Amino acid sequence: MKTLIAKFRNILNSVDTAYVRNIHDAIAWDDRLVAILGARGVGKTTLVLQHIKLHDDLDTTLFVYADDLWFSAHTLVSLAEEFYKLGGKVLYIDEIHKYKNWSQEIKNIYDMLPGLKVRYTGSSILDLQKGSHDLSRRVLEYRMHGLSFREYMAINHGTNVPVHALEQVLANKIDFPYSEYRPIALFKEYLKKGYYPYFKEQGYGLRLDNTVKAILEVDIPKFAELSVSTAEKLKMLLYIIAQSVPFKPNYSKLARDLDIHRNYVADLVVWLEKAGLINLLHDDAQGYKLLGKVSKIYLNNPNLAYALSDEEPNVGNVRETIFFSWLSVTHSVTASSAADFKIGKYTFEIGGRRKGQRQIKDVDNAYVVKDDIEHGHLNEVPLWAFGLLY
Repeated sequence: MKTLIAKFRNILNSVDTAYVRNIHDAIAWDDRLVAILGARGVGKTTLVLQHIKLHDDLDTTLFVYADDLWFSAHTLVSLAEEFYKLGGKVLYIDEIHKYKNWSQEIKNIYDMLPGLKVRYTGSSILDLQKGSHDLSRRVLEYRMHGLSFREYMAINHGTNVPVHALEQVLANKIDFPYSEYRPIALFKEYLKKGYYPYFKEQGYGLRLDNTVKAILEVDIPKFAELSVSTAEKLKMLLYIIAQSVPFKPNYSKLARDLDIHRNYVADLVVWLEKAGLINLLHDDAQGYKLLGKVSKIYLNNPNLAYALSDEEPNVGNVRETIFFSWLSVTHSVTASSAADFKIGKYTFEIGGRRKGQRQIKDVDNAYVVKDDIEHGHLNEVPLWAFGLLY
């Protein structure tokens, strides 16, 4: 226990609290069991450490990594019991997906120690958790995503742009410090390296490569109990998608290329989506169908496009990727039969500054989302402005 406490204090000393993301205030930190899920690298660990530093009593708080060597000879339950007996009140467990049988032990802690608050972070692949130890009635789950354009500007340039509602953006009522900054130039920076919070660190491209590698070689294979050969198929599948996004899935062809059963291709695609490497665009299903078939597959964000593509990513694909990435955080996005995307009653066609109205001229509540423009007019809206939604 003393070793874990010493590690925790050392980690906390290096945490910067100059900028805390908005999701912090949306979390019910006082609840007994809180989970923060998200893709590797989006800043979950930093967020909880910032909260500890700013709001918790260090004498009654403990933060541990779920894969710490200490757990090779101890369990989460035994840690929680000992910590509670010593007066502990709040236990944080980071990257809980790396701990075998985590859901059973969290359930036991919750039931046995009602006076102890537990907060854990984990990969978004935990959405696919199977087993009898259902925590849904006990835990409050929050989803964390990579930086929005608004957050990137705040961290990198010190801007104070408020969160905008979709209706504000569509009405071109955008609150931006135009007198100090040019949004298009900052947007181009963000597309290449701005989605992951470690963008200020040296060797961003290498760090991003390592993030992807860890997801493919460690996180998914360990959690899904994949064989080495299947994990290699997973890497091949992501590479195929990255070279041709937006990718129109043909599972039969992919099965032949990967030399695996067609049904298993769909499983691998779901793993990649839940791990935060790709986004699936579904058809606009009606009636009893909750989700239509997958229309296209995109990379999760443009930073991945620049990191994984053999050549400079197609600018049109990058535009669609970032629009889908941002809007899927706050809204349900589907494919449109008339244009690129549909969100509720709204239809969106994405393009450059010269993009016309032809494809949506007969569509109600339709908008042309244009790259390379600072200001919108009527139903023409600048692409970068959608990066202010969270």
